Amino acid sequence: MEFKQLRSFIEVVHRGGFTQAAQTLHISQSAVSKQVAQLEQALGQPLLERQGSQLHLTAAGRIVLARGEALLRQHQELHNELDDLSQMARGELRLGLPLLGSDALFAGLFAEYRRRHPNISIQLIEGGSRTVEQAVSSGELELGGCITPTDPAFEYQPFCDEPLDALLPQAHVLAKEPQIELLQLADTPFLLYQRSFVLNDRLLGACQQLGFTPKEGGRSGQADFLAALVAAGQGVVLLPRVVARALERPGVVRVPLNPPDLRWDIAFIWRRGAYLSKAAQAWLQLVRERPASGL
Repeated sequence: MEFKQLRSFIEVVHRGGFTQAAQTLHISQSAVSKQVAQLEQALGQPLLERQGSQLHLTAAGRIVLARGEALLRQHQELHNELDDLSQMARGELRLGLPLLGSDALFAGLFAEYRRRHPNISIQLIEGGSRTVEQAVSSGELELGGCITPTDPAFEYQPFCDEPLDALLPQAHVLAKEPQIELLQLADTPFLLYQRSFVLNDRLLGACQQLGFTPKEGGRSGQADFLAALVAAGQGVVLLPRVVARALERPGVVRVPLNPPDLRWDIAFIWRRGAYLSKAAQAWLQLVRERPASGL
């Protein structure tokens, strides 16, 4: 049994298929299939079974997944501790960032981190909060930026706390209002985020508390595309203020929500009790030095 075989098997499970795992691992689908087959042969047990187009874990697969994730975490932590012996002369930072706001919030941090630590390579994954949490939990990422977690399995360092603003088509009846309430948008289609975004749950929950379920006008993880849909008159999108400000353009109007109870609170998370490499500690220190409001 080899670590690359374990990693391929775990990615297949997490990504829901061989094709998706191959894209994440940057190898061919046939290579992923071969490594999983080799793992099953080495263990003498089938780990996956197909039911139509769906993959399901066997009893042995569930055991291997849990133990394999722990082994990969320990393997990575061993490398982190050995890298730290070189006092940041080399190493790797495996970092997850939210899709929303990466350009506005993190470009400057990246540049400063690379200036201070030019020999540290950065492996980056972008995604919704659920994607980032799962990758941190499995050990694929050491640190991840996401909505502040409630799961006690994570420790975290707060980063920013932004209210949400509405981006409306210029022709919308509310576009000239100085501020609007969420209930006033009940008849307007909502442009939502990908399902891995926890912010979706907050938005939908707030609407339901007010007695309505928003009409869905489309979904995307790309803020630029959502703003383009707004400009085309396809609906309204609620975005963190730091993101919404950068997306104001002809045909799109930004209006603050009142009250500003819906918020986008981002923190950097890591597994509770996990060893944090010097590369990760250096990133957290930089975040403390340069809060989002100062970017």
